[in-house]
Amino acid sequence: MSGNVTKIDEMTLHGTKDGQISISTLEQPYGPKSETVVSIGISLQADSAEPDWKVHIPASNIDAVISALQKAQKQI
Repeated sequence: MSGNVTKIDEMTLHGTKDGQISISTLEQPYGPKSETVVSIGISLQADSAEPDWKVHIPASNIDAVISALQKAQKQI
């Protein structure tokens, strides 16, 4: 990854002893002119150097992903 990383938030991963969810933005993650993404990382150990899982959501998809998450929240 080549761009700036801005940490947005971290929270405890429910159901784990010390896992975390981290949310960051990454500018130009795939090189010059690539779209900014939101990175959501899941770490089972809080002190991990890298998340166990992560997903990159392009900025242009954020609203649709938030809407889908809100729908999912209503169903659980």
